[in-house]
Amino acid sequence: MNSSSSPITINSNVDIPPCLAVVVPVYNEENTIAAILDVILEQHPVMEVIVVDDGSNDKTYEIVCQKAEKDLRIKLFKLDYNQGKGAALRTGFMNVSAPYVIIQDADLEYDPTEYYMLLKPVLMNKADVVYGSRFLGFGTHRVLYYWHSLGNHFLTMLSNMATNLNLTDMETCYKLFRKEVLDKIKIEENRFGFEPEITAKVSKLNLRIYEVPISYYGRTYDEGKKIGWKDGVYAFLCILKYNFFK
Repeated sequence: MNSSSSPITINSNVDIPPCLAVVVPVYNEENTIAAILDVILEQHPVMEVIVVDDGSNDKTYEIVCQKAEKDLRIKLFKLDYNQGKGAALRTGFMNVSAPYVIIQDADLEYDPTEYYMLLKPVLMNKADVVYGSRFLGFGTHRVLYYWHSLGNHFLTMLSNMATNLNLTDMETCYKLFRKEVLDKIKIEENRFGFEPEITAKVSKLNLRIYEVPISYYGRTYDEGKKIGWKDGVYAFLCILKYNFFK
């Protein structure tokens, strides 16, 4: 997927015109959704923000509605019941119009001020897909769960063995795509199996894939972290399914 655009100099968010769709799946994030939207909307590359409420039963939907009334870049969709991150992303991707798309969780673990770093390889016509790696040694990283980190490394290793990629962080939230890449991929997983599924499907399209180091402000389970060991087991099954049986 080559572009005819010439290389450009990118050193900050302000060097990039609005060209990015930010897809935000949310489920019961009333404590953080307003704050993350404020930061997202401050970023110069952001052209539109696709928020998909995955059946929240708190005030998340109402808060986003209020934000959307003040900024027309916010497009809000609501699923009738909680289906999972993959289902919310599937809805979000279907409603994107910007040429580039990034995934953003609503829990403040990832920093939108770093969008320009993920966009840089794409805009310089070097990449079609960019993953933001929490394990490449850049920026601020909160110290949290050893076994959770080990699980991430293990799943990334298994995914790499199946795809023949050398990613360092398959499970990262920050995945940025050219829109035409997503148009070629059908998302089947409803929950956290999305991460190994999209990685397997991207690997089969003969694309230029890059990683860039990012900061990570992880949260604890008491603070609302949702992914657990059962999701890790299912991710392993998805690695097998989408690499060898699909």
